[in-house]
Amino acid sequence: MLIVKSPGWIYVQLWGLTSVQFKNEIGEFWKASHSQIYPELKKMVEDDWIKQTSDSNNEKEKYYHLTNLGKEKLNSWIDIPITALPVVEDLFSLKLFFIQDPYDPRISTLVNKQLNLLEEQLDHLNDREKMLFNTQEKRSKNYGHYLILERAISRLDNQIKWLKTIKQR
Repeated sequence: MLIVKSPGWIYVQLWGLTSVQFKNEIGEFWKASHSQIYPELKKMVEDDWIKQTSDSNNEKEKYYHLTNLGKEKLNSWIDIPITALPVVEDLFSLKLFFIQDPYDPRISTLVNKQLNLLEEQLDHLNDREKMLFNTQEKRSKNYGHYLILERAISRLDNQIKWLKTIKQR
C-alpha cells in the first residue's frame, strides 16, 4: 500500500514497509523524485493497476493498493529478462579517469574520501542486515530484499579492498 498525504510528502506502506523503511531499503538502490511518483500513480490508477482510496478521517490521505491486474503486471514485469546493465554515474571514477600522473596528490585525497564514504555506508548496511535479517525466518520471508542487501554489502567490501590496494601503491 502506498499512502500519499500531500504533494511533497509520501508515506509508503508497501509489502509491510513503512515510509522510513521504504526510503532506507528501496532507496539504497533506487531513487525516485515526487515529480516521477505522482504521474506514475495517476497512470497506474487509470490503467487499473492500483486502486486509490482515501482515509475516512482525512480525505487528503490517499491509499494505493495493487489490483489483481496490477499484481499480474508486476509479476509479468519481474519475469522480463534484463538485457543490459544500468549506466552508473560515478563521480569518483570519472575524476580518477582524468588524472594522468600516478603521483598526483589528489589521488590520495580522492581515495581517502571515497574509502571513508564507503566504510560509513558498509557500516550502515551491516547494521540494517543485523536488524532486519537476524534469523533464518526473517531472511526467508523477505528473501529478495535479503539478497539485494547481501549484494550491496559484497559490492562495498570489494570496493573498499580495491581502494586499500591503491593506498598501498
